[in-house]
Amino acid sequence: MTRFFNKPRAVRVAPLLILGLLASPSAMADIGSRIWATGGVTSIEGSAGGGLVPWALLGSYASDEEWGGTVALSRAEVDDYTLSVTGAGINWNNRIEVTVARQTLDLDSLAFTLKDGFGLEQDELNQDIFGVKVRLFGDALYSPWGQWSAGLQYKRQRDFTVPEAIGARNDSGTDVYFSGSKVFFAAVFGRNLLVNATVRGTRANQGGLLGFGGDLNNGYEFMAEAGAGVFINRQWLLGAEYRQKPDNLSFAREDDWWDVFIAWVPDRRFAVTAAFVNLGDVATLTDQQGVYLSLQGSF
Repeated sequence: MTRFFNKPRAVRVAPLLILGLLASPSAMADIGSRIWATGGVTSIEGSAGGGLVPWALLGSYASDEEWGGTVALSRAEVDDYTLSVTGAGINWNNRIEVTVARQTLDLDSLAFTLKDGFGLEQDELNQDIFGVKVRLFGDALYSPWGQWSAGLQYKRQRDFTVPEAIGARNDSGTDVYFSGSKVFFAAVFGRNLLVNATVRGTRANQGGLLGFGGDLNNGYEFMAEAGAGVFINRQWLLGAEYRQKPDNLSFAREDDWWDVFIAWVPDRRFAVTAAFVNLGDVATLTDQQGVYLSLQGSF
């Protein structure tokens, strides 16, 4: 994480914003009445969930007739890429979640490949993601069939030069998904177990960072995503996630993503997530593995 602070001002300000929220009188007061850690953490696309996958849970601790929100800063460093994400979300009545996120992908080693093969000199890609999630029915803790939510994520590339050069059709697209989450009490050696399943309709290349659609496929495909975690105690959650990916570009096939994570929630206002992530082959660079760290503040 040695390059963590060598980023634009907006990225550097995010930790200060999180600390400011934690220290403010309003944050120190009531931040919602839901049970500890039931808002998940902030995914790389801004919605509440795990690191890679949106869950049916809505962010923050807002229950019925309450507002809540989150701010988050995340960073993933794999062998040849670095992804930084800043995100924020608002939860209204534990019914509707609205989120926004900015992703910055440092191309690192790929920049040399692009320069030699395409004559492109670009060292990063930026993507904005605007999301909305609606809790349809159920409750992850108490409903026998868990909680079910539907969401969409509108994604927009801020510079389409590289994705277009490698065959992407569009600089923007919308993912739609349907998720179910359920907590099973005392299910694993007396510990609570959280499981999530998500089906996503998408035409995004590498989550949209390499554009949308391509020469192999330009239509929507349904992808399976899943996650599970065991609450070691109230403050610690150990789990794993899996995310299936489409193949739209002949330039480079996509591998599925997976991670193994641990989340620490020392306080209702703050959460830290660390993970080992495996992204497989990404844009001709093979076996991309590394670490992921995310800080989240709730208010």
